Amino acid sequence: MLFCLTMVLSMQAKKEAARTNGYPITQVPFTAVKIMPNTFWGDRIRAAREVTIPLAFQKCEETHRYENFKMAAYTLQHPGHEGLNTPKWDVAKFMGFSFDDTDVYKTIEGASYVLQTYPDDKLKAYIDSVLDIVAAAQEADGYLYTARTINPQHPHGWAAHQRWAAEEHASHELYNLGHMVDAACAHYQATGSDKFLNIAKRYADCVIREVGAKDGQACVVPGHQIAEMALARLYVLTGEQKYLDEAKFLLDYRGKTKVKNIYSQSDKPVVDQTEAWGHAVRAGYMYAGMADVAALTGDEAYLKAIDAIYNNIVSKKYYITGGVGARHEGEAFGADYELPNLTSYNETCAAISMVYLFHRMFLLHGDAKYIDCMERTLYNGVISGMSVDGGRFFYPNPLSSDGKYKFNADGTTERQPWFGCACCPSNLSRFIPSFPGYMYAVKDNQLYVNLFAGNTATIQVMGKDVTLSQQTNYPWDGDITLKIEKTKAKAFDMMIRIPGWVDKTPVPSDLYRFADDVLGSYSVKVNGKEVMAELTNGYLCVNRQWKKGDIVTIHFDMPVRTVKANPAVKDDRGRIAVERGPLVYCAEGADNKDFSIFNFLMPHRPHFSVTDCDIKGLRDVNFSVKAVEVDGQVVEQNPRGEAVVKGARLTMIPYYAWNHRGAGLMEVWMPQTISALGNY
Repeated sequence: MLFCLTMVLSMQAKKEAARTNGYPITQVPFTAVKIMPNTFWGDRIRAAREVTIPLAFQKCEETHRYENFKMAAYTLQHPGHEGLNTPKWDVAKFMGFSFDDTDVYKTIEGASYVLQTYPDDKLKAYIDSVLDIVAAAQEADGYLYTARTINPQHPHGWAAHQRWAAEEHASHELYNLGHMVDAACAHYQATGSDKFLNIAKRYADCVIREVGAKDGQACVVPGHQIAEMALARLYVLTGEQKYLDEAKFLLDYRGKTKVKNIYSQSDKPVVDQTEAWGHAVRAGYMYAGMADVAALTGDEAYLKAIDAIYNNIVSKKYYITGGVGARHEGEAFGADYELPNLTSYNETCAAISMVYLFHRMFLLHGDAKYIDCMERTLYNGVISGMSVDGGRFFYPNPLSSDGKYKFNADGTTERQPWFGCACCPSNLSRFIPSFPGYMYAVKDNQLYVNLFAGNTATIQVMGKDVTLSQQTNYPWDGDITLKIEKTKAKAFDMMIRIPGWVDKTPVPSDLYRFADDVLGSYSVKVNGKEVMAELTNGYLCVNRQWKKGDIVTIHFDMPVRTVKANPAVKDDRGRIAVERGPLVYCAEGADNKDFSIFNFLMPHRPHFSVTDCDIKGLRDVNFSVKAVEVDGQVVEQNPRGEAVVKGARLTMIPYYAWNHRGAGLMEVWMPQTISALGNY
């Protein structure tokens, strides 16, 4: 049984379950892994550290976020003050969204992850000063929600005069709790300070007292999920059962309270849900929370439901870029195989939620296919949401652009320096620096190498330290070197993930398939001697007596591959996508100025070449990528309306890099037949 640990009723077993998240496989925490500078992910973390996080803190100052806490504190210190009846104190007039508090929490979370890799006394002191502002706004019983506390008689329009009364609609009281708890746990792990953790625990304790199924409690569930996974994390950190119990209540009672809405996945109990529907971010957070509760409680019904939902996503509702959420309306999942390109939504936050889900599915089942999905989403659906320099953002991430369709919520077609609804920029602030925590995992004597990036890590295997380093230019090439720097654990299994894109399938379903006959291959050597072993669940197991100085070299072929979608995806019929390694590619007008990329026909047997490409972007955002080039044909009309065919060479760049040079044409799924031209 996967959950035998949680079946043991002894107190010691309960403590052990908390320590290990309850999952059969344990995530190696971000605190154990240091990403090397001047590497692919090192550059992204540096951009978050130097640009995104300072920008987010600056925006919190400029957009009234800190002032909200100060005004709430003033009301607590001066109850019934004269200002409450003046327009200046009418919350609905100055607070943009009822969840604005979370931008502060998420930015602190990201800064905490950064502090682990880059200790910074000045940043730590700044966070402490912000926490002083936050703490002052907390009510005596722990409640902390400025949208109501500022002026209880005139709260934000999405809130109510009574606590929790509007929670299932739009108040986001529990959503605020979730982001607060997540940030507080990260801050504690990174700094050892319990300053933020104590604030978060007081609010969580308030929720436990007031929200539940007992007489006198508000029997509500989150209108926007995330509290479930955050409370599970708080349980793991503290070992206090009450937090896990509350997380399970918030899930168990979904579909049983007054509000039943498919938009927020509250139309039916979670154990009866088998398909991904509704708001994609809410859904992804809830599914991750379900996985946590399944692991920690051993609830088989939860496990069955989350397996079915995962399969529905990956086989019918998953973009080739790893994004989810087809519809602008409701920021929602579409029907099965509803995967439009020009009008796709693919909110950045939804991609982040998929990383949470896929990683948890791996921790439950130990299959590399889940990490394959996580990697696809990381390299395409997530980092596409942030410019390379860390200072501009996407809310949606379409797979096609005509330079006119205004896919951003604010009516723009370019990356923006911020949004009024700032959930995506602040979410990136916290997520990008957390990347080190997804690199490795352990189970008994097995050390899983899941992702490939330059780093050093000290990992406990069977209670003994193993320090290793990883050097690579991944994702630009497929050569990785792992070195045992020192080890107290002599014999253990190093489980090396062999990505599905190397020689199998783009995704673990029939939603996409390779359309070429290119054969990928790989090799793994230890101290120069090739390891010959069968794969187990996508992993090559290297079992040996390890010693300091042992070197594992991994090579993945990285040919350019073409992909076709399931014929049920009507928008992709007659089209192919292009991949190389974990990266999805796109054609952008900026690289192909002599013709319209919408008129380019891919040959049926394309021959690609890989080149270095310097992208000179706007605002001096300049960087280099590996581009791919291919010869094909352009179909155009002459002045008489006759079709004219001419040869052309197409340049494609990684999808995450598009739109750094302004609005223009972009295409992921390239036509391969005349009938597919202009079929949008």
